[in-house]
Amino acid sequence: MFLESALEALIEKGAKRKQAADFLHGVEIDEHEGRKAFSRIEALGSKPSMFSIYTGDFFAYCKAHLNDKRLFDAVIGNPPFIRYQNFLEEQRAPAFELMRRAGMSPNRLTNTWVPFIAAASFLLNERGRLAMVIPAELLQVNYAAELRRFLSTYYNKLTIITFKKLVFEGIQQEVVLLLGERNGDGRKGVRTVELESVSDLASYEHTDFVNSELKPMDHSTEKWTQYFLSKGEIRLLRALRANPELIEAGKVIDVDVGIVTGQNQFFVLSDEQIRERRLEGHTLRIVSRSGHLKGIIFSDNDWRANAESNLPAYLLDLPDVPFDELPKAARDYVSVGEEEKLNAGYKCRIRNRWYVVPSVWTPDAFMLRQVHAYPKIIVNRADTTCTDTIHRVRLLNGTKGDVIAAAFLNSLTFAFSEVIGRSYGGGVLELEPNEAEKLPLPLKGAGKLGLRQIHKLLVGNDIESVLDITDKVLLIDGLGLSERDAKTLRGIWRRLRDRRINRKHTRKSIMV
Repeated sequence: MFLESALEALIEKGAKRKQAADFLHGVEIDEHEGRKAFSRIEALGSKPSMFSIYTGDFFAYCKAHLNDKRLFDAVIGNPPFIRYQNFLEEQRAPAFELMRRAGMSPNRLTNTWVPFIAAASFLLNERGRLAMVIPAELLQVNYAAELRRFLSTYYNKLTIITFKKLVFEGIQQEVVLLLGERNGDGRKGVRTVELESVSDLASYEHTDFVNSELKPMDHSTEKWTQYFLSKGEIRLLRALRANPELIEAGKVIDVDVGIVTGQNQFFVLSDEQIRERRLEGHTLRIVSRSGHLKGIIFSDNDWRANAESNLPAYLLDLPDVPFDELPKAARDYVSVGEEEKLNAGYKCRIRNRWYVVPSVWTPDAFMLRQVHAYPKIIVNRADTTCTDTIHRVRLLNGTKGDVIAAAFLNSLTFAFSEVIGRSYGGGVLELEPNEAEKLPLPLKGAGKLGLRQIHKLLVGNDIESVLDITDKVLLIDGLGLSERDAKTLRGIWRRLRDRRINRKHTRKSIMV
């Protein structure tokens, strides 16, 4: 399809149909598909003498042609999305060699599309152009950080075309079109273009995109979600990032994953299940879902309400002793788990004793791992731990939980959470521990905030009233920002939040 579209484009530009395909060259790993593509070109009336399709591995092809004197004016394609563990070694070796040539360090998180983009770039001449259909992960995942830096230095201009609706039906994978220009007209920067759906693409010409605002490229590994903002908004965020009065969260809190049981259905139990199995005395309190954390205070009464509602509120905490030394009720329950082969699961299998959950400790506070509307920290007043659907938070250097939980709720931190975190096709924002610890916090004046008042507003789902309070105390009075800048930060957060939440499927398949 790429070759056919390219052929038609060349004819539109004035090339004669019979010879147009001589300007094209294809690379296809599947020999049968390669023959079909060649036949389709001939069926379109082109009788090329120089057109060919190389059948074989793209990375091997690229490596063999790096030193060609005549490189390509354009490279277009849709690279495969293959995880490291499924990436064949004979293909991985040349791919990783090409990544290293681009200044990148491949690792076990590397997906095939990352070296594919670098390799395709090396096939371009000094004024060449790249066009690729790739995952939106380019914009935000850590394993693509080095690729972002490479692209920002290798190309003068980058255009990223995104879609409000997901383009692959039934797949929560957001894709973007990446267009790269080397040299070009001398202007430099990144532009983002957001369309309603992929079907809208057919009504646009390249010149329609050229007039979109170019934003200065940041030649670092920073995430590219920022480029959905205006130049002024980007400048504001970068200036605030350098503000010495902002504290990086990692200096006052340590964020860690929740408890990884490996088999929640076995280890995380309700009050009824505990009584049925006679496992009283072998449990700890636990929160199993972020939806069970209302507001920013989790009290003893809150945990009891969860337990009385027969929610999974207990963690099985068996002693680290041989099976024969366990109490009879515990032996009976462990035997049921083994009959169901729960002990064969990876997380359980690698333990010394599969029925003993490791790293069980109670945090000072909780943090949402997967966020719908906004992130938050919840003070733990119930002596409760949590599963890995929630992060555990330790307070550092004498920091008070009430202060951190209240200070976390402001438009500045919310805006940065959308830029630093990552979102998925379903609209969820995820903050990994190392990402959460990079969030900037305005702490000056935070002690003046009333935690209970804020808690009540959040339970009532009134985040805007909370931000009215915290932005005034923390951003305007504390940091000295203008009301205009505080309003801009709130607008940044709302727009990036709404952008990820409003991702929807379309029934139409992608067409290029």
